[in-house]
Amino acid sequence: MDKLKKMITELGEIKEGNVLKVDSFLNHQLDVSFLYEMGEELYSLFKNKEITKILTIEVSGIAIASMAALYFKVPVVFAKKTESLNLDSDIYKSKVISYTKNKEYNIMISKRYLNENDRLLIIDDFLAEGNAMRSLLALAQESGASVEGIGIAIEKGFQNGGAFLRSNGYNLKSLAIIDAMNDDKIIFRE
Repeated sequence: MDKLKKMITELGEIKEGNVLKVDSFLNHQLDVSFLYEMGEELYSLFKNKEITKILTIEVSGIAIASMAALYFKVPVVFAKKTESLNLDSDIYKSKVISYTKNKEYNIMISKRYLNENDRLLIIDDFLAEGNAMRSLLALAQESGASVEGIGIAIEKGFQNGGAFLRSNGYNLKSLAIIDAMNDDKIIFRE
């Protein structure tokens, strides 16, 4: 997606530890019109998969997943990172290590919202090492749902997540893949 690459180049900031900060349009402040275009692009990539639900993880994946859901006309289910009084007690649960936060936490989904009849499209904002994705896949597997595809906004192709998912047969599509980053330059995969 050329527009995403342009926005990353113009608005993204490269931080220490191979962290790409895109909070001006994707992770803190949301460019809703652009997210809508991203949702449309994800729909075009997976529209033939008979998706019944979109699965993501809080927080940054929710906006992109919601925009895609408008096109698919399906609900979005998101894994929660914190327990609360309004979370059902009957849940699917998995552990995830956040690459950017360097922290391990549990993610949870009520069993009421995922089951063996679901055909999932998993969507997230970033894919680096694939830790969050592995945890979402574990929840999907536990529920018996089938994973029809994985849609990522920005994949760090120089890290292991994308290669792992593709080598394990997942239908992974990323809107922008970064092959290298240094202090002032981002190299995209063509």
